[in-house]
Amino acid sequence: MRMKFVAALLAILPVAAFAQSSPIGRWKTIDDETGKVKSIVEIQQMTNGTLQGKVVDVLSSDRGPNPKCDKCDGANKGKPVKGMTILWGLRESGSGWAGGTILDPAKGKTYKSKAKMLSADKLGVSGCLAFICREQTWVRE
Repeated sequence: MRMKFVAALLAILPVAAFAQSSPIGRWKTIDDETGKVKSIVEIQQMTNGTLQGKVVDVLSSDRGPNPKCDKCDGANKGKPVKGMTILWGLRESGSGWAGGTILDPAKGKTYKSKAKMLSADKLGVSGCLAFICREQTWVRE
């Protein structure tokens, strides 16, 4: 009986370790300029293996409780930020994820994106313009 329990425990440990080292899940986005928690973004792995993040809740906005992407172009123009995909196309690369795109709904601009796990509960998400990047630390919800 004890051996079955130990075997079952050992079987789930790698899954638990993977869950903590993966960006898949819900994250509090923290504004790198103000330090305020802005939203909750849920990151999922798509069928093609890339990562995608969608705003599931807006917690703080200087544009009211239900901000819209007024400065966005194209399909996102005037759409609510809640429910919007703001991160897409990230692929596993070395010790992190790269090659993606991130949208800043407040500015309506998109940037090249990369991400890396800083700890089990912190994710460094960068938006880059040419070789200049700004990183935010997101905290696991």
